[in-house]
Amino acid sequence: MRQKLLLVAAVAFGLLAFFLTHQQIELERRKVLGAAQEVNLIEFVKPMARGDIIKSEDIRRLKQKRFKSIRQKEIPWEQRGKILGRALDVAVERGQTLEWGDLKVSSERKSGLSSIIPMQERALSIPVDAIAAVSHLIQPGDNVDIIGTFRFPEMKGDRALDTVTLTILQYVRVLATGSDYGLISAGEQSTSKRSYSTITVSLTPKEAELIVFAMQKGKLILTLRSQEESAIEKDIQSVNFRFLEQKLESYNLDRERRRHSIRK
Repeated sequence: MRQKLLLVAAVAFGLLAFFLTHQQIELERRKVLGAAQEVNLIEFVKPMARGDIIKSEDIRRLKQKRFKSIRQKEIPWEQRGKILGRALDVAVERGQTLEWGDLKVSSERKSGLSSIIPMQERALSIPVDAIAAVSHLIQPGDNVDIIGTFRFPEMKGDRALDTVTLTILQYVRVLATGSDYGLISAGEQSTSKRSYSTITVSLTPKEAELIVFAMQKGKLILTLRSQEESAIEKDIQSVNFRFLEQKLESYNLDRERRRHSIRK
């Protein structure tokens, strides 16, 4: 009987020791995870070979927790504009995160803006003020829509001029803001807020002609897109005074419906 009690006690103490050890391990694990920070990284959506050029469709955002020592090696999603058009110095697998050391170092001759312009596209600078540049919050690597306001002869055929606002191009890649085109050294991040008077975008030759003409004939405004949105809006409208008067009520009703749907 005594031996049975001793055996039961030994088993009970063993289970208690296992439980306490597990609790201590879990506590230490939570401490370690608490020291890590959630960051947005760049993940490859497919395998790529050494020398391949990185394009926007090759990568996606990945949310992970990282310690500072590891985080400095990996390229944050917010700086993806700085790596698009760059060549890989190593082969990568699908699901692998991109590190600064994975990029081929550009030669001095090719370290300028031309090294990040996509093939068959051209860089074009658009003059902007704080309003046109979303309070100078647009950064290299962002995507914008370009909206123009012009004065056109009315369709009636008389000589009166009508002010018209319309979206000219959507989902346009920003290459540079002022002279900052984002090719900074590994791990370096700028903390100072910069102002600039031009934004350089990447366009096809035909799009460049369109924007140059629009710059001469009217005022251009840039709207900043979400990092997650790449859709092209097909229901494009031209806004003039008559359109504004007719649509004000329906637009406010639409906003009210969206507000209620978000609450639900």
